[in-house]
Amino acid sequence: MKVLKEFKDFAMRGNVIDLAVGVIIGGAFGKIVASLVADVIMPPIGLLVGGVRFTDLKWEMKAGELVDGVEKAAVTLNYGNFLQVTFDFIIVAFAIFMFIKGMNRLNKKKEEAPTTPVVPAAPSKEEQLLTEIRDLLKK
Repeated sequence: MKVLKEFKDFAMRGNVIDLAVGVIIGGAFGKIVASLVADVIMPPIGLLVGGVRFTDLKWEMKAGELVDGVEKAAVTLNYGNFLQVTFDFIIVAFAIFMFIKGMNRLNKKKEEAPTTPVVPAAPSKEEQLLTEIRDLLKK
């Protein structure tokens, strides 16, 4: 039972729950960005380069064939899908970079808020006594 209690304590910590929420929101954000790239950004780029859909780009290494009445699929290298995923990654990374940059700017403004000057506290009686002893030893 002790292990279950320790696991419950671990799972209910604030950091673990924050991480879980971040992963869930990150997954949803990834889907939004993937849709943005695939459905909004890539079609105009494909149109500019001659009406190409990047996910359809592939290099056929071996053609499909019919063997004993069974069709064997072609062996292809799908580099277009790789390009699509790379564009997704670049856009997600840029969006996260801009988000972190904005958060850092907000935190910096909070740190730069004017504060009252810190006045050093008067030395304690012990410090005064030690200072006097030091001065006497110097003489």
